[in-house]
Amino acid sequence: MRVSSVAAVALLLLAATPAAAQVPPNAAARIAAQHAAMQRIAYMNGMWRGPAWSLTSAGRREVVQTERIGPLLDDSVKVVEGHGYLPDGSTGFNALGIISFDPGTGAYTLHSYAQGYAGDFPLRITDTGYVWEIPAGPGTIIRYTATITADHWREVGERIVGGGAPMQIFEMNLTRVGDTHWPAGDPVPTH
Repeated sequence: MRVSSVAAVALLLLAATPAAAQVPPNAAARIAAQHAAMQRIAYMNGMWRGPAWSLTSAGRREVVQTERIGPLLDDSVKVVEGHGYLPDGSTGFNALGIISFDPGTGAYTLHSYAQGYAGDFPLRITDTGYVWEIPAGPGTIIRYTATITADHWREVGERIVGGGAPMQIFEMNLTRVGDTHWPAGDPVPTH
């Protein structure tokens, strides 16, 4: 009986070795790296509003675009909500995005939800804003390029087919209208 107990302990130790090698990195260090990455785009936080237009199958559509952006999860991600209001006040466009950073790869990702679709897209942060692209069929992409200052946010969308010239299909010109405590503000009370 003693030999089988020793064998069982040895087997458990051997089985535990690969599991111990797979322990994830320290969560606090990952969150600290994510927090630092979100500080690079902290200027986006707040409420924004202004004119926007897009080309649709029905032609050019103009809206009043609003965006609100705020930190969540101890500022380790940014949450972005966009509304495009038609002239009659109804919502013509609504989107939700979550910007995250992976310390392992050093890359930002935009998790986007809009018009019944969802996707994860690489987000390249630039000195003046960001660039992200959506695959839009064989050899086609939609590229969004944003330039953001303390008070102004201009974003242009272009459709690029193959190696052809970009065709502008979207533009918004927003002005910062204030700060927001969204989405982290007003949490559910503990009692």
